[in-house]
Amino acid sequence: MRTPLRGLTLVELLLGLAIGLFVVAAALSLWAGRIREHRVLLLQGRLMQDLRVATEVVTRDLRRAGYWAAPIATTGNPYAAVAPASAASDAVSFSFSRDATEDHALGAGEQFGFRLRAGVIEMLLGDRWQALTDAGTVTITTFDIVPHTHEIALLGFCAQPCVPKTPQCMPRQLVRSLAVTISGRAVTERTLVRTVRSQVRLRNDAIVGSCPA
Repeated sequence: MRTPLRGLTLVELLLGLAIGLFVVAAALSLWAGRIREHRVLLLQGRLMQDLRVATEVVTRDLRRAGYWAAPIATTGNPYAAVAPASAASDAVSFSFSRDATEDHALGAGEQFGFRLRAGVIEMLLGDRWQALTDAGTVTITTFDIVPHTHEIALLGFCAQPCVPKTPQCMPRQLVRSLAVTISGRAVTERTLVRTVRSQVRLRNDAIVGSCPA
């Protein structure tokens, strides 16, 4: 006796279709999640690279602050001033000697600086401000320059002791440094924020005070 053929019922067909759609949806969700993770990793790498490059440029130039190619013994260093000197700021200005022909005073093209403006770090080149970071890929949220000064007592180098309570009779070496903090977020992924920090010691430590005559 031949067994009668039996197909799928409508309920079985709908159930199989639902299971298939569920499997496809789960696979697509997993695939989309992997694609998003990969995209975030790429954005994170690019963001960190942009921040590191900006920090390296700022740090490299700040290391030159105060450099004097051929100092004159009877004249104070015209390149010594760095702003900010005491309080934190989102801008920094400094100068350094680029050659030995203008060491008697600040020459053309020897003023430099960095500042935060509308989410972009700008650098002073000559008399113009130019963008250091790309506003199309990263928005700079923090650009902090914090000055620090460490004093080293030099009383041991004096032939005679200082008179008590005489501030000017306290020779000290001022070791200056700047803490640089740069934070930014990716333009296409606003939740992706990273921070890079650096510490820069300035050249030409200042000597204040004097030994008693």
